[in-house]
Amino acid sequence: MSSYEFCKVEREGPLTIITLNRPEVMNAIHAPASEELSGVFDTFASDPDQWVAIVTGAGDRAFSAGNDLKYQASGGKLTWPASGFAGLTSRHDLDKPLIAAVNGIAMGGGFEIALACDIIVASEKAVFALPEPRVGLAALAGGLHRLPRTIGEKRALGMILTGRRVSPQEGKDLGFVNEVVPADDLMAAAKRWAQQILELSPMSVRASKQAVYRGLAEPSVAEAMKNQAKYPAVAAMFRSEDFAEGPMAFAQKRPPQWKGK
Repeated sequence: MSSYEFCKVEREGPLTIITLNRPEVMNAIHAPASEELSGVFDTFASDPDQWVAIVTGAGDRAFSAGNDLKYQASGGKLTWPASGFAGLTSRHDLDKPLIAAVNGIAMGGGFEIALACDIIVASEKAVFALPEPRVGLAALAGGLHRLPRTIGEKRALGMILTGRRVSPQEGKDLGFVNEVVPADDLMAAAKRWAQQILELSPMSVRASKQAVYRGLAEPSVAEAMKNQAKYPAVAAMFRSEDFAEGPMAFAQKRPPQWKGK
């Protein structure tokens, strides 16, 4: 386990587990925590041996209550690194998959951290909301843009314009939660999702994630399909050892030995 002030980082083989660790303030994020987490995600992104990450919160009350308003009210700066709130929400070039294991309250910036992940597994105790207008703010760390793209404009605006709280089951019904599990089963469920990803070629996984997000920015499906071979992770997949290993393992009726390169 790596030692940090505002988070915990554990590695289990190619899986990184990042735990937001300010339970005394419901894992709220202030500027120093964002800076520290930016370095953590930089390390994960650049480590060739780390293929998938789970993001969760310490304790059983909160994933993250979002921006640390008491820190801000006391004169603390509301600043983020270039990689965004919690060092994550503006990190648009991370092609390795992220799983949010939401163990409790995920409100404001906490919900935006979860939305910046690719898969959300929620405890039955989870609560989701973008309540920033209640305190004179707006969800500008990606929530106003990721949520409509995930669940559609009308459903998203029904949350955004009211600041209302959403249960994990409603989140699943709306389409931003992948799975709801009992609180005691949360990390096991998140690791199950991670293990399913780790069975696949990491080069293919990164190419797929990049193609999805870049394709959504294209004006049409036709343009996305025309341009996808030019996406860096897709091009890297075609050049990789894994690209040859997959068909070879299939032909030889054996499990593939992925190298991630």
